[in-house]
Parts: sequence; C-alpha cells; structure tokens
Amino acid sequence: MTQELYNELLRSQQGELNAVLMYQRLAKVVKTDKEREAFLQLAKEEGRHASVFHAYTKKVLKPKKTMARIMPILYYLLGKNRLYKIIAKGEYDAATQYEHLIADFPEVESVKNDEHRHGDIVSGLL
Repeated sequence: MTQELYNELLRSQQGELNAVLMYQRLAKVVKTDKEREAFLQLAKEEGRHASVFHAYTKKVLKPKKTMARIMPILYYLLGKNRLYKIIAKGEYDAATQYEHLIADFPEVESVKNDEHRHGDIVSGLL
C-alpha cells in the first residue's frame, strides 16, 4: 500500500470517528424521537465504518470534537432543513469518495453503500 493510500484510509477513518460524535451530539438537540433515533443509529453505523478502516490502517485514532461542537450550533442557526441538506450531501459525497477504494479494500463497499443510505435517511428527515 502506498503512503498516499494509507493516508487516505487514515483520513477516512478519522472522518467516520468524527461523524460518530457529530451524530451523537445532534441526537441530543433534535426535537423529535424519529430524528433522535435516526441520528443514534447513524452514529452506531459510523462507528462500524471507522472499524472497517481501522482494520486496514491498524492505527488507533481519537475522534475530533470540532464538528460535534459546531453541528448543534448550526442546527439552531441554519435550521433543520438547511443543515440536513448539508449533512445529506456530505454523506453522498463520502459514498462517491469511497468508490475507488473498493477494488483494493473490498470491505469499503459496505461503507460506501451505508453512506449513500445515510444521505437518504437524513434527507428523509426533512
């Protein structure tokens, strides 16, 4: 594996870990049980994604709290509709970014599929 590819896997692992905290934090501020349950489920799945990347990198990373701190603020400033569109786009973009990794790292296909489904779930909360 090239250093560039390894670094990409590390970035992906970090992004998935960060998403766990982000969704957990959003679950604390949303107004409905449906949203809360959806975000807690997404957090759980993002944790599984991080473990998929960890299996390749073998490096233990800690989640960065920046997005987890910003998202609740954006929820109030931008409103649910605008924020959820941004989150859904991020999930769809992640799915696209993972596409090229599948040939070398087959487990990433399930992550890619989940990310697309996550975009659909967040869009469905609008």
